[in-house]
Amino acid sequence: MPDSFHDKHLLVRAANGERVERPPVWAMRQAGRWDPEFQKIRAGKTFYEFSADVEASARASLCPRRFGVDAIILFYDITTLPFSMGLPFELQPGAGPVPDRPIRTRADLDRLNPNPQPESYAHVRALLKRVKDELQGDLPVLVFAGAPFTVATYCIGTGKDVDATRRFAAEEPAVWNGLLERLSGATVRFLRTLIADGADAYQLFDSWAGGLSPDEYDRWAHPFHADIIMRATGVPRILFVKEGPYLDRMCDSGAEVISLGSIHDLAAARQKYPNLAFQGNVDEEILRSGTPEQVRDAVEACLRAGGGERHIMNLNHGVDKGTPVANFEAYVNAARAGT
Repeated sequence: MPDSFHDKHLLVRAANGERVERPPVWAMRQAGRWDPEFQKIRAGKTFYEFSADVEASARASLCPRRFGVDAIILFYDITTLPFSMGLPFELQPGAGPVPDRPIRTRADLDRLNPNPQPESYAHVRALLKRVKDELQGDLPVLVFAGAPFTVATYCIGTGKDVDATRRFAAEEPAVWNGLLERLSGATVRFLRTLIADGADAYQLFDSWAGGLSPDEYDRWAHPFHADIIMRATGVPRILFVKEGPYLDRMCDSGAEVISLGSIHDLAAARQKYPNLAFQGNVDEEILRSGTPEQVRDAVEACLRAGGGERHIMNLNHGVDKGTPVANFEAYVNAARAGT
């Protein structure tokens, strides 16, 4: 293991399989619309305006610190990278990120810069520096990237509509495969830059790959996960596939940490893969619609399944915008208290 893995941070030690006093806790979308303090900072800015404002996005990223989380994940979007490659997006209500000009032809693909310079995402680098300066080493800072499949679906304008993505891939296989390859190389360089800038760990998000057939997953998801994880090294690497049904492939990706959904049995995964760490897997629906007592019960059950080592407490996916603050507080407090 690289020397940088041996670090005082609880999350880094848990990811590395070291003994920890308790499992660390954080949550995907912990900086988000559910938090009134976040909403105050955003103050009506559009998503991309907000992301580009380093001071505001730093304050937003740091909002969850007051709850006692064990890591800060930077506030930006997985479309940041294709944006830097020359494809602008707009975040539309109900539709998510929509490309200014969807990639549909070879000419469209050729306009996508395969090697965006770090200056093209300077705001993310500045955000990382600003947050690290503020934390002064108290908490690890996580960065992230979208995996090529999910990012490509946004680039072609299909998003979570897997059937529409399949149709495009069948009609334009050269464009589709070329897009995946181009995004993969750019993602490696993006993550390497942020690791060199001081990121303590990263998460690779493949939000929509869980809807693929086994054959599609083996062509469009798994090889790109493995390639990125193999080439962007030096810090713990977390792989997230939203409710991903192919746990064996996820565990064969090379990531030190596999993020589990509500469909997974955490205790069984730990037994089958004792050399990996697992993240999750409290159901975000309990945080959104349950009581604080139900949240605590769910966290305690997850802690028991996690066994106290090689486990990072998280949700099956992101904190929903309708989550009560009291429930998020209960989630973190129960995780910190242990079983």
